[in-house]
Amino acid sequence: MLNGIRIAMDINGGSVHVIDEVTFDLLDHYDEYRKGNLDEAELYLRLPQHSLEELKASLEEVNTLVAEGLLYTEDTYQDLEVFKNRKPVVKALCLNIAHDCNLKCKYCFASQGDFGGAKALMSLEVGKKSLEYLALNSGSRKNLEVDFFGGEPLMNFDVVKALVLYGDELGAKYNKNFRFTITTNGVLLDDKKIDFINEHMHNAVLSLDGRKKVNDDMRLTLLDGGSYDVIVPKFKKLVERRGNKSYHLRGTFTRNALDFSEDVKHFKDLGFVHTSMEPVVSADENPYAIKEEDLPQILAEYEKLAVEYADMKVNGDPFTFFHFMVDLSQGPCVIKRITGCGAGTEYLCITPEGDIYPCHQFVGNDAYKMGNILTENLTLPEEMRATFRDAHIYTKEDCKTCFSKFYCSGGCHANALNFNGDIHKPYKLGCEMQRKRLECSIMIEAKRMLAAAEAEEQESAQDEKVLFL
Repeated sequence: MLNGIRIAMDINGGSVHVIDEVTFDLLDHYDEYRKGNLDEAELYLRLPQHSLEELKASLEEVNTLVAEGLLYTEDTYQDLEVFKNRKPVVKALCLNIAHDCNLKCKYCFASQGDFGGAKALMSLEVGKKSLEYLALNSGSRKNLEVDFFGGEPLMNFDVVKALVLYGDELGAKYNKNFRFTITTNGVLLDDKKIDFINEHMHNAVLSLDGRKKVNDDMRLTLLDGGSYDVIVPKFKKLVERRGNKSYHLRGTFTRNALDFSEDVKHFKDLGFVHTSMEPVVSADENPYAIKEEDLPQILAEYEKLAVEYADMKVNGDPFTFFHFMVDLSQGPCVIKRITGCGAGTEYLCITPEGDIYPCHQFVGNDAYKMGNILTENLTLPEEMRATFRDAHIYTKEDCKTCFSKFYCSGGCHANALNFNGDIHKPYKLGCEMQRKRLECSIMIEAKRMLAAAEAEEQESAQDEKVLFL
């Protein structure tokens, strides 16, 4: 129960039910009853706080939901032919267009942009070869995703622009639609770059950690100053000119600022609509790293934000927080729910030198280098691709009994490897936060739907009153 709303979710079928207190309590024992370990009389005896009449009505309702396939459905997805015989094609690339950065964020996993190696900028040749590879290895997939990443992509913006235009050429040649995203810290934004991004980029991810003090504690300029005052006006200008095109203001919270809901609300106060706030992922020895002892405060913070966010949604506020957005009517296809991001199979990362990795978080780990894009007749190592292809919720023991498995799809492979040495062993703290975010998301959607139903009922009653008069 969250925010006064009791919810039951069918994990495998995806249906969500808002239930009363009687049914909420009954479901604690229903599985035993369903399996024949408890008869009806014994079931009722376990719930003396409710009347026999209430319990019988509740049991009848739950039995009906089970019979209609809306509760306790079986998981049959693993047996689907489309899952067992899937042959993934490359659908997306992360181009590390610059292994260099003009900020020195304390938590940067990319070691201030160079990923632990030499500073470098991607050449136009490497970029073009990457786009060609994507076009030629994407099968029948028409929409192809390319993210300009770094380091800081604006430090190599002439190559970014040339690759966007080259993508348009390739799209026309191969009947593909390249959709470009740029992830930027905003320091080098100017009017010309803003206009190009807004005209050509399908999405823009803008990095800001929230309130000025919070942001400037972690996201430092090369002269050790704060970056907030430099970038916020530029982000505002980009968004104001962007119209209805997609963008995302993305923050990172650390144990130095666990009251991150205040930073999310600060995004709203600044006028930004599409936001996210990610937990830092870092080794325990770093003072800003999130630790297990921080979890109670973090989970409470998600709940606090969710209650306020639910009220926003009921009142029609357009503000969005990525981790509270869930589509209960359909959502991603079942294969995507099982397999996740597609790193190493459908998604690849290319470095400035042309080296290929499963994703940007594996860059610099030579054990996961998959080849080089400049190689003639390039063939990616099938054994490694198979390892990533087979790392899904059915091969991860921790996922098999988790109610969130079809929403997080097994979590981040890189986090699993970095913390547990095994891409099949999910990062525990990430799992705990994901489960809480899903609880919050479902509560928010339930409250919105209940409010809509109540408003419709009131409108209907008013119409009947008018007719009667």
